[in-house]
Parts: sequence; C-alpha cells; structure tokens
Amino acid sequence: MIKEYYPWSGEFTACNSNSCVAVVILNIEYTPPDKVAIYGPLKTENIGIEKIVANLISNPNIRFLVICGEDIRGHKSGSSIVALNKNGIDAKNRIIDAPGAIPYIENIDKKAIDRFQSQIEIINLIGETNKEIIDKSIEKCIEESPPSFGKSYISIRIKQKTASLDDKRALHSKIVLGYLGNVKKRGE
Repeated sequence: MIKEYYPWSGEFTACNSNSCVAVVILNIEYTPPDKVAIYGPLKTENIGIEKIVANLISNPNIRFLVICGEDIRGHKSGSSIVALNKNGIDAKNRIIDAPGAIPYIENIDKKAIDRFQSQIEIINLIGETNKEIIDKSIEKCIEESPPSFGKSYISIRIKQKTASLDDKRALHSKIVLGYLGNVKKRGE
C-alpha cells in the first residue's frame, strides 16, 4: 500500500496511510507523531516540491500539509510550496510569487498542480520550531477528519529493466545496461 500511495521515492517516512495530515520539515530537528500519513524534509524549491506534490495527491486521504521549521536559506522551499498551493504556475512553469532561487515545476503537469491546490490545505508554520505547537496543529487537523478526496490522482511506478550486449571489444564479454522506464499514470 505504501508504494501505491507514495510512488516517487525520496527522503520521507510513511506512517498511517489513512491519516489526513502530511508534514514537511524545514531546518528543524523534529519527528511528528506516527498519526500522520507521511513526513520528511523539503530542501529544494523545484524537484523536492514535485516529489511532495506527486506523493501527496497519490494519497487522497491526505488533506492537510503542515509545514514547520525555518525556511531553507536561498531556496525558500517552504515558502515556494506555499506559493504553489496558493498561486499555481505561470506559462513558463515558474511558481507564481515564489521567493526561491529557481522555483520551476518541470516534471508534473498542470492537472497535478490543480489537484494539489484542490486537495491540500496548507498549515503554514514556517518559522515555528516549538514541538508542542506543531503537534497541536497536527492534532487539530486530525480532529477535523475530512473525507477522502476520492481516488488517487497519480501513480508512478518505475521498473528497472536490463538488456545485455555481447561485445568482444569490452573488457567483459557481456555488458549489462540498466535504464528506468514505464511511468504509469492513473487518472482522477
């Protein structure tokens, strides 16, 4: 179930897939309660955000994203994901009004961003490092217990494929090549 809901690998911990809360941790030593669906750090204002968006919309139970800790200097990744949720992207795939250095979304489509904006409510605790305050905000979201957003929007599965070549010129008689492929999407 975890791979189905969180298809894009990254630095995160999955807990309760039925939970309505995900947590992004910025520049803070903090471990959320295991009542959350998923949590992890956000370091970059582009690929990091893409991974979070893809994984959040893959789990329709997640309705809140709590963002806590001190924003990442230069990248402003926390503020950039807040801007994405509020404003979306422009025609050049730049997150509108994002303060980050290179806040461009290149690997997920506009429909995925629209889904993120509709499904996820941001709880902006950027700058907050007090564990008790963060935990109370998470608990408040869980108590709201909103319904699932419906079906998973996107499911990405990457399979390792191999092929081999017989090459007499190589040091080894057989070379094994690996590549990633088979991206599979599921609709709304």
